[in-house]
Amino acid sequence: MTYLNHITEAIGNTPLVKLNNVTDGVKATILAKVEYMNPGNSVKDRMAIRMIEDAEKAGILKPGGTIIEGTSGNTGMGLALAAIAKGYKCIFTLADKQSKEKMDILRAVGAEVRVCPTNVAPDHPDSYYSVAKRLNEEIPNSFYPNQYDNLSNWRAHYESTGPEIWEQSAGKITHFVTGVGTGGTVTGISRYLKERKPELITVGIDTYGSVFKKYKETGIFDENEIYSYATEGIGEDILPKNVDFDVIDTFLKVTDKDGAVMTRRLAKEEGLFVGWSSGTAVYGALEYARENNLTEQDVMVVLLPDHGTRYLGKIYNDEWMRAQGYID
Repeated sequence: MTYLNHITEAIGNTPLVKLNNVTDGVKATILAKVEYMNPGNSVKDRMAIRMIEDAEKAGILKPGGTIIEGTSGNTGMGLALAAIAKGYKCIFTLADKQSKEKMDILRAVGAEVRVCPTNVAPDHPDSYYSVAKRLNEEIPNSFYPNQYDNLSNWRAHYESTGPEIWEQSAGKITHFVTGVGTGGTVTGISRYLKERKPELITVGIDTYGSVFKKYKETGIFDENEIYSYATEGIGEDILPKNVDFDVIDTFLKVTDKDGAVMTRRLAKEEGLFVGWSSGTAVYGALEYARENNLTEQDVMVVLLPDHGTRYLGKIYNDEWMRAQGYID
């Protein structure tokens, strides 16, 4: 018989899928790394299980413990699946801008969800960062993975996602594009790929209201760059330790609207029912390809982080999209 011992063994080996219909004016081959094929429907499954297993090896996470994390939803899902397989409890803090679907999904897999205000500074006591840290201090036998600064995050992608992309593209990849949030995905994959092909170009996709692009270009952490934005899962108002700016060649910013509209196009024109940051990454990738006149010899891989079921009440809801001014 062929079967898995628990659902976390299904993580990884997601496909590369060629984009055919949203690539007007682009000569390069554009391949999507479809990470919603992971069992938790997102790229975060990879680093979630790695953070848990590394904590177990280090003796930080003990039997019967509680995992406490600040998340935009997807890391929480990955952690929850690992917790079910290994017998842990979970408490997750989320900013109130995150979709209701994400909160409902986390509750469905047995997690306790604490909703925190979005429009507060990271060090504010009510921010989802601060609440997670405080709960970790208050609850005995608890573990705070801290995906932003936990280096198991990028190592998971160095050891799994990067090698998969290299093998699936037969080493022909010339450009790698991904949204940047905690930084683990972009850093781990880029380090692996650049070790094998130093001339490879990594394009980090940022959002307006985030600090990454200006920091990369100037070395200045500009608080004036920080303001509220709607796109979920990418951009930051902090500099996570997992972001290695040296392996990111350039950043490109994409508006909330452009990312949302492209997300809808990917579903309708490519059959890829993906999440908001996936559309953002593809929009930025195609813009970069056009502006830099990529040729038929170029192979660009764009990482699509999660699934559209996380956003049914937002970008897949016509009334919500009209209210935001994203569609007529």
